[in-house]
Amino acid sequence: MDVRPLAERMRPQTLKEVLGQEHLTAVGKIIHEIIDKQQPTSLILWGPPGSGKTTLARIIANETEAEFIELSAVTAGKADVTKTVIHAEQNQRLGMRTILFVDEIHRFNKAQQDAFLPHVEAGTIILIGATTENPSFEVITPLLSRSRVLVLEPLDKTAITTVIKRAAKELKLTAKRLPVKSIDLLAELSGGDARVALGNLELAVQLTDKNITPEVVKTAAQKRIPGYDKAGEQHYNIISAFIKSLRGSSVEGALYYMARMLQAGEDPKFIARRMVVFASEDIGLAGNGGLSIAVATFQAVERIGLPECEYNLYHCAVALARSKKSREVTDLMSHYKQLARQYPDSPVPLHLRNAPTKLMKDLGYNQGYQWQADFKPDQGFLPDEVSS
Repeated sequence: MDVRPLAERMRPQTLKEVLGQEHLTAVGKIIHEIIDKQQPTSLILWGPPGSGKTTLARIIANETEAEFIELSAVTAGKADVTKTVIHAEQNQRLGMRTILFVDEIHRFNKAQQDAFLPHVEAGTIILIGATTENPSFEVITPLLSRSRVLVLEPLDKTAITTVIKRAAKELKLTAKRLPVKSIDLLAELSGGDARVALGNLELAVQLTDKNITPEVVKTAAQKRIPGYDKAGEQHYNIISAFIKSLRGSSVEGALYYMARMLQAGEDPKFIARRMVVFASEDIGLAGNGGLSIAVATFQAVERIGLPECEYNLYHCAVALARSKKSREVTDLMSHYKQLARQYPDSPVPLHLRNAPTKLMKDLGYNQGYQWQADFKPDQGFLPDEVSS
């Protein structure tokens, strides 16, 4: 008897069995090409839970005949990494490839991530990292530059429904035992996470020997997941409403939409990052303290985590909503970015140029410049064509 969890038993073994992610797995797309050409490469797989990150990593290793070693950044330490590298070096001497899969790679700190670099560069290991967090913020730049970042999408309802039907067949559940309405509810409650759908199905089967009705499904799932998809339209609608409430100085609106995001499982760091941007974009010079509060809030969220960091998030949201607003910084940024695009090669005025040699001084470089605060040269600070 196979005692593994249903989600593990139903994990696809080949690329053809994978549902969703066609933008990566279809013919001509990157993962299909990696397997077809037998050339595994270091990847960062970024996507929501249950979207297939681990599955794709295992399939790549299996189909390219590389040894697959899996570590979790939650539990692995330096000794585990060292042991893996030594084993990979032995494989390399034997002409074998080693794929090191690091789940939740964003949980490794900078020093731990740095430790992978020489071994990735030497080809000792092919690193595939999985993360639910934005790699731009959570993975060090040198590692990103040596990897391809692939974005996975949450599975849509059709894909989740197919996953449930496959599992029903595996469990020998008849249409009467698992009616369409129950399948539909399981898919809705999954939030695009195949693992959640299969876990709920497995528990529902254990809860009753009779038909698995929608009521049984609800009992297994325990609670209805709010209609909020971290990568879908609701996600963008609600974060938009949150920001616009802050902009409109509506404390009530800001806190309501933030509460909805947190209740639905949104990453608190995402909310904090948006408030850091808002502090300069919409408050700016009207309240310079807003940026300090927002940055301090982001740091607090990183260090404390949920649920305690909710105090910091609510504190910041109230402060930003009540603050005076100014778009001066945003407008200035937009104007001067446009000038830089319009005049990308305008020569720097001679009096502002550095003059490390006598020839440069003779040519007028740095002429008339005075080392003092608020110095105002007659010629100004901008190239003639820009200031005209």
